[in-house]
Amino acid sequence: MTERSSDRWISIGMSVLLHGTLVGLLVFGWWTYHQKTKVVTPSLAIEATVVDSRSVKGAAAPTPAPQPPPPPTPAPQPEPQPPPPVEQNGPPEPTPDELAQRAKAQQEQEDAAKRKQEEQAAAVEAQHQADQKRAEDQKRQAQQKADAERKAKEEAEAKKRAEEQKVAAQKKLEDDKRKALEAQQRAQSEADLKRSLEAEDRANAARSSGALASWEAQITARIERAWLKPPSARSGIVCELDVTQIPGGAVTNARVGECNGDQAVRESIVAAAYRASPLPPPPDPSLFERELQITFRPAD
Repeated sequence: MTERSSDRWISIGMSVLLHGTLVGLLVFGWWTYHQKTKVVTPSLAIEATVVDSRSVKGAAAPTPAPQPPPPPTPAPQPEPQPPPPVEQNGPPEPTPDELAQRAKAQQEQEDAAKRKQEEQAAAVEAQHQADQKRAEDQKRQAQQKADAERKAKEEAEAKKRAEEQKVAAQKKLEDDKRKALEAQQRAQSEADLKRSLEAEDRANAARSSGALASWEAQITARIERAWLKPPSARSGIVCELDVTQIPGGAVTNARVGECNGDQAVRESIVAAAYRASPLPPPPDPSLFERELQITFRPAD
Protein backbone atom coordinates (compact mmCIF):
# COMPACT_ATOMS: atom_id res chain seq x y z
CA MET A 1 0.00 0.00 0.00
CA THR A 2 1.49 3.45 -0.94
CA GLU A 3 2.14 5.81 1.98
CA ARG A 4 0.51 9.18 1.55
CA SER A 5 2.47 12.44 2.10
CA SER A 6 0.04 13.60 4.81
CA ASP A 7 0.60 10.39 6.81
CA ARG A 8 4.40 10.88 6.70
CA TRP A 9 4.15 14.48 7.98
CA ILE A 10 1.76 13.41 10.78
CA SER A 11 4.27 10.72 11.88
CA ILE A 12 7.12 13.28 11.92
CA GLY A 13 5.02 15.74 13.95
CA MET A 14 4.06 13.09 16.53
CA SER A 15 7.73 12.02 16.89
CA VAL A 16 8.87 15.64 17.44
CA LEU A 17 6.07 16.21 20.00
CA LEU A 18 6.99 13.04 21.93
CA HIS A 19 10.70 13.92 22.10
CA GLY A 20 9.89 17.50 23.17
CA THR A 21 7.68 16.18 25.97
CA LEU A 22 10.46 13.85 27.22
CA VAL A 23 13.03 16.69 27.20
CA GLY A 24 10.62 18.95 29.11
CA LEU A 25 10.01 16.29 31.76
CA LEU A 26 13.78 15.80 32.24
CA VAL A 27 14.39 19.55 32.62
CA PHE A 28 11.50 19.90 35.07
CA GLY A 29 12.81 16.98 37.22
CA TRP A 30 16.32 18.41 37.26
CA TRP A 31 15.05 21.90 38.28
CA THR A 32 12.86 20.42 41.08
CA TYR A 33 15.78 18.43 42.49
CA HIS A 34 18.04 21.49 42.41
CA GLN A 35 15.49 23.58 44.33
CA LYS A 36 15.14 20.93 47.06
CA THR A 37 18.91 20.61 47.61
CA LYS A 38 19.60 24.40 47.87
CA VAL A 39 20.60 25.44 51.53
CA VAL A 40 18.56 28.32 52.94
CA THR A 41 20.55 30.51 55.41
CA PRO A 42 18.29 31.81 58.24
CA SER A 43 18.39 35.57 58.96
CA LEU A 44 17.63 37.34 62.27
CA ALA A 45 15.24 40.22 62.29
CA ILE A 46 16.83 43.05 64.32
CA GLU A 47 15.38 46.47 64.73
CA ALA A 48 17.92 49.32 65.45
CA THR A 49 18.15 53.09 65.43
CA VAL A 50 21.26 54.92 64.36
CA VAL A 51 22.24 57.58 66.91
CA ASP A 52 25.11 60.02 66.78
CA SER A 53 27.60 59.34 69.53
CA ARG A 54 28.09 63.06 70.21
CA SER A 55 24.41 63.54 71.02
CA VAL A 56 24.32 60.74 73.55
CA LYS A 57 27.57 61.54 75.37
CA GLY A 58 27.56 60.08 78.74
CA ALA A 59 24.80 57.68 77.93
CA ALA A 60 25.02 54.13 79.01
CA ALA A 61 26.49 51.53 76.77
CA PRO A 62 23.94 49.62 74.70
CA THR A 63 22.71 46.38 76.04
CA PRO A 64 23.79 43.47 73.79
CA ALA A 65 21.07 41.55 71.94
CA PRO A 66 20.00 38.31 73.55
CA GLN A 67 21.39 35.12 72.02
CA PRO A 68 18.97 32.35 70.93
CA PRO A 69 18.80 29.37 73.29
CA PRO A 70 20.83 26.30 72.33
CA PRO A 71 18.89 23.38 70.76
CA PRO A 72 17.80 20.68 73.17
CA THR A 73 20.00 17.61 73.48
CA PRO A 74 18.18 14.45 72.26
CA ALA A 75 17.55 11.78 74.85
CA PRO A 76 19.65 8.63 74.47
CA GLN A 77 17.87 5.74 72.77
CA PRO A 78 18.01 2.25 74.35
CA GLU A 79 20.01 -0.32 72.45
CA PRO A 80 17.86 -2.99 70.67
CA GLN A 81 17.84 -6.33 72.38
CA PRO A 82 18.59 -9.42 70.21
CA PRO A 83 15.66 -11.88 69.76
CA PRO A 84 15.65 -14.89 71.95
CA PRO A 85 17.23 -17.95 70.37
CA VAL A 86 14.80 -20.36 68.67
CA GLU A 87 15.04 -23.89 69.78
CA GLN A 88 16.00 -26.19 66.90
CA ASN A 89 13.43 -28.98 67.32
CA GLY A 90 12.67 -31.43 64.38
CA PRO A 91 9.14 -32.04 63.01
CA PRO A 92 7.00 -34.44 64.92
CA GLU A 93 6.83 -37.99 63.72
CA PRO A 94 3.73 -38.63 61.50
CA THR A 95 1.00 -40.81 62.92
CA PRO A 96 -0.09 -44.07 61.27
CA ASP A 97 -3.27 -42.36 59.97
CA GLU A 98 -1.17 -39.65 58.37
CA LEU A 99 1.12 -42.25 56.85
CA ALA A 100 -1.91 -44.16 55.53
CA GLN A 101 -3.41 -40.95 54.09
CA ARG A 102 -0.10 -40.06 52.49
CA ALA A 103 0.20 -43.54 50.98
CA LYS A 104 -3.39 -43.35 49.79
CA ALA A 105 -2.86 -39.93 48.23
CA GLN A 106 0.33 -41.12 46.54
CA GLN A 107 -1.46 -44.23 45.25
CA GLU A 108 -4.31 -42.07 43.94
CA GLN A 109 -1.78 -39.82 42.19
CA GLU A 110 -0.08 -42.86 40.68
CA ASP A 111 -3.46 -44.30 39.63
CA ALA A 112 -4.49 -40.96 38.14
CA ALA A 113 -1.18 -40.70 36.27
CA LYS A 114 -1.60 -44.27 35.07
CA ARG A 115 -5.19 -43.61 33.95
CA LYS A 116 -4.01 -40.46 32.16
CA GLN A 117 -1.27 -42.43 30.41
CA GLU A 118 -3.79 -45.12 29.46
CA GLU A 119 -6.23 -42.49 28.19
CA GLN A 120 -3.45 -40.83 26.19
CA ALA A 121 -2.40 -44.20 24.81
CA ALA A 122 -6.05 -45.00 23.95
CA ALA A 123 -6.43 -41.60 22.29
CA VAL A 124 -3.24 -42.17 20.30
CA GLU A 125 -4.43 -45.63 19.29
CA ALA A 126 -7.87 -44.25 18.33
CA GLN A 127 -6.21 -41.49 16.29
CA HIS A 128 -3.95 -44.09 14.68
CA GLN A 129 -6.94 -46.28 13.82
CA ALA A 130 -8.87 -43.27 12.52
CA ASP A 131 -5.89 -42.25 10.37
CA GLN A 132 -5.51 -45.80 9.13
CA LYS A 133 -9.26 -46.04 8.37
CA ARG A 134 -9.15 -42.69 6.59
CA ALA A 135 -6.13 -43.82 4.57
CA GLU A 136 -7.92 -47.08 3.68
CA ASP A 137 -11.06 -45.12 2.70
CA GLN A 138 -8.99 -42.80 0.55
CA LYS A 139 -7.22 -45.76 -1.03
CA ARG A 140 -10.56 -47.51 -1.64
CA GLN A 141 -12.06 -44.35 -3.11
CA ALA A 142 -9.01 -43.88 -5.32
CA GLN A 143 -9.29 -47.51 -6.45
CA GLN A 144 -13.01 -47.09 -7.13
CA LYS A 145 -12.31 -43.90 -9.06
CA ALA A 146 -9.57 -45.64 -11.05
CA ASP A 147 -11.91 -48.59 -11.73
CA ALA A 148 -14.67 -46.22 -12.82
CA GLU A 149 -12.29 -44.33 -15.09
CA ARG A 150 -10.96 -47.58 -16.54
CA LYS A 151 -14.51 -48.84 -17.09
CA ALA A 152 -15.54 -45.56 -18.69
CA LYS A 153 -12.46 -45.69 -20.90
CA GLU A 154 -13.21 -49.28 -21.90
CA GLU A 155 -16.84 -48.37 -22.64
CA ALA A 156 -15.69 -45.37 -24.68
CA GLU A 157 -13.25 -47.55 -26.60
CA ALA A 158 -15.94 -50.20 -27.15
CA LYS A 159 -18.36 -47.52 -28.31
CA LYS A 160 -15.69 -46.10 -30.59
CA ARG A 161 -14.97 -49.55 -32.03
CA ALA A 162 -18.69 -50.13 -32.53
CA GLU A 163 -19.01 -46.78 -34.30
CA GLU A 164 -15.98 -47.59 -36.44
CA GLN A 165 -17.43 -51.00 -37.27
CA LYS A 166 -20.78 -49.39 -38.05
CA VAL A 167 -19.10 -46.79 -40.25
CA ALA A 168 -17.03 -49.50 -41.93
CA ALA A 169 -20.15 -51.64 -42.51
CA GLN A 170 -22.02 -48.62 -43.85
CA LYS A 171 -19.10 -47.76 -46.09
CA LYS A 172 -18.88 -51.36 -47.31
CA LEU A 173 -22.62 -51.37 -47.97
CA GLU A 174 -22.32 -48.11 -49.87
CA ASP A 175 -19.32 -49.45 -51.77
CA ASP A 176 -21.26 -52.61 -52.62
CA LYS A 177 -24.24 -50.54 -53.75
CA ARG A 178 -21.96 -48.27 -55.76
CA LYS A 179 -20.21 -51.22 -57.34
CA ALA A 180 -23.55 -52.88 -58.09
CA LEU A 181 -24.87 -49.63 -59.56
CA GLU A 182 -21.69 -49.17 -61.58
CA ALA A 183 -21.98 -52.74 -62.79
CA GLN A 184 -25.63 -52.18 -63.66
CA GLN A 185 -24.83 -48.92 -65.40
CA ARG A 186 -21.95 -50.56 -67.21
CA ALA A 187 -24.22 -53.40 -68.27
CA GLN A 188 -26.89 -50.91 -69.28
CA SER A 189 -24.33 -48.87 -71.17
CA GLU A 190 -23.07 -51.96 -72.88
CA ALA A 191 -26.64 -52.98 -73.73
CA ASP A 192 -27.45 -49.47 -74.96
CA LEU A 193 -24.27 -49.44 -76.97
CA LYS A 194 -25.14 -52.82 -78.38
CA ARG A 195 -28.66 -51.71 -79.23
CA SER A 196 -27.30 -48.50 -80.71
CA LEU A 197 -24.84 -50.42 -82.80
CA GLU A 198 -27.57 -52.78 -83.87
CA ALA A 199 -29.89 -49.88 -84.66
CA GLU A 200 -27.12 -48.12 -86.52
CA ASP A 201 -26.47 -51.31 -88.43
CA ARG A 202 -30.16 -51.59 -89.26
CA ALA A 203 -30.30 -47.91 -90.17
CA ASN A 204 -27.31 -48.30 -92.43
CA ALA A 205 -28.93 -51.31 -93.96
CA ALA A 206 -32.20 -49.41 -94.36
CA ARG A 207 -30.40 -46.44 -95.87
CA SER A 208 -28.61 -48.73 -98.19
CA SER A 209 -31.92 -50.22 -99.21
CA GLY A 210 -33.45 -46.77 -99.97
CA ALA A 211 -35.96 -46.84 -97.07
CA LEU A 212 -34.64 -43.55 -95.61
CA ALA A 213 -34.93 -41.76 -98.94
CA SER A 214 -38.45 -43.10 -99.35
CA TRP A 215 -39.43 -41.84 -95.85
CA GLU A 216 -37.96 -38.38 -96.46
CA ALA A 217 -39.80 -38.23 -99.78
CA GLN A 218 -43.06 -39.01 -97.98
CA ILE A 219 -42.45 -36.19 -95.49
CA THR A 220 -41.59 -33.73 -98.28
CA ALA A 221 -44.69 -34.69 -100.25
CA ARG A 222 -46.89 -34.24 -97.18
CA ILE A 223 -45.54 -30.75 -96.46
CA GLU A 224 -45.91 -29.75 -100.14
CA ARG A 225 -49.52 -30.92 -100.06
CA ALA A 226 -50.13 -28.83 -96.96
CA TRP A 227 -48.61 -25.71 -98.59
CA LEU A 228 -50.90 -22.83 -99.49
CA LYS A 229 -49.27 -20.97 -102.34
CA PRO A 230 -49.22 -17.20 -101.71
CA PRO A 231 -50.02 -14.77 -104.56
CA SER A 232 -46.40 -13.51 -104.69
CA ALA A 233 -44.99 -16.98 -105.29
CA ARG A 234 -43.44 -17.51 -108.72
CA SER A 235 -42.42 -20.70 -110.42
CA GLY A 236 -39.12 -22.44 -109.68
CA ILE A 237 -39.19 -22.01 -105.88
CA VAL A 238 -36.37 -23.89 -104.07
CA CYS A 239 -36.04 -23.51 -100.25
CA GLU A 240 -34.17 -25.41 -97.55
CA LEU A 241 -36.57 -26.30 -94.66
CA ASP A 242 -35.26 -27.44 -91.24
CA VAL A 243 -37.86 -29.39 -89.26
CA THR A 244 -37.62 -30.67 -85.67
CA GLN A 245 -39.94 -33.52 -84.66
CA ILE A 246 -40.45 -35.81 -81.68
CA PRO A 247 -41.23 -39.52 -81.67
CA GLY A 248 -44.71 -39.80 -83.08
CA GLY A 249 -44.08 -37.23 -85.80
CA ALA A 250 -45.27 -34.05 -84.05
CA VAL A 251 -43.45 -30.99 -85.41
CA THR A 252 -41.96 -28.82 -82.63
CA ASN A 253 -40.02 -26.33 -84.75
CA ALA A 254 -39.70 -25.28 -88.40
CA ARG A 255 -37.31 -22.78 -89.99
CA VAL A 256 -36.58 -21.80 -93.61
CA GLY A 257 -32.91 -21.45 -94.54
CA GLU A 258 -31.77 -20.57 -98.06
CA CYS A 259 -34.75 -19.70 -100.20
CA ASN A 260 -35.38 -17.83 -103.48
CA GLY A 261 -38.84 -16.75 -102.40
CA ASP A 262 -39.97 -13.63 -100.61
CA GLN A 263 -41.08 -13.35 -96.99
CA ALA A 264 -44.61 -14.45 -97.76
CA VAL A 265 -43.29 -17.62 -99.42
CA ARG A 266 -41.03 -18.35 -96.46
CA GLU A 267 -43.85 -17.94 -93.93
CA SER A 268 -46.18 -20.09 -96.03
CA ILE A 269 -43.61 -22.93 -96.09
CA VAL A 270 -43.22 -22.83 -92.26
CA ALA A 271 -47.01 -22.86 -91.87
CA ALA A 272 -47.19 -25.87 -94.22
CA ALA A 273 -44.70 -27.79 -92.03
CA TYR A 274 -46.86 -27.24 -88.93
CA ARG A 275 -50.04 -28.20 -90.85
CA ALA A 276 -48.38 -31.42 -92.03
CA SER A 277 -47.81 -32.48 -88.36
CA PRO A 278 -47.76 -35.28 -87.38
CA LEU A 279 -45.33 -36.42 -90.02
CA PRO A 280 -45.45 -40.01 -91.30
CA PRO A 281 -43.38 -42.50 -89.28
CA PRO A 282 -40.35 -44.20 -90.78
CA PRO A 283 -40.75 -47.78 -92.01
CA ASP A 284 -37.99 -48.80 -89.57
CA PRO A 285 -37.75 -47.15 -86.09
CA SER A 286 -33.97 -47.09 -86.45
CA LEU A 287 -34.39 -44.53 -89.25
CA PHE A 288 -36.06 -41.94 -87.00
CA GLU A 289 -34.33 -38.58 -86.94
CA ARG A 290 -35.31 -35.60 -84.80
CA GLU A 291 -33.66 -33.08 -87.06
CA LEU A 292 -34.72 -33.23 -90.68
CA GLN A 293 -33.42 -31.08 -93.55
CA ILE A 294 -35.88 -31.02 -96.42
CA THR A 295 -35.50 -29.41 -99.86
CA PHE A 296 -38.87 -27.74 -100.53
CA ARG A 297 -39.37 -27.65 -104.31
CA PRO A 298 -43.10 -27.57 -105.14
CA ALA A 299 -44.32 -28.37 -108.60
CA ASP A 300 -45.51 -25.37 -110.64
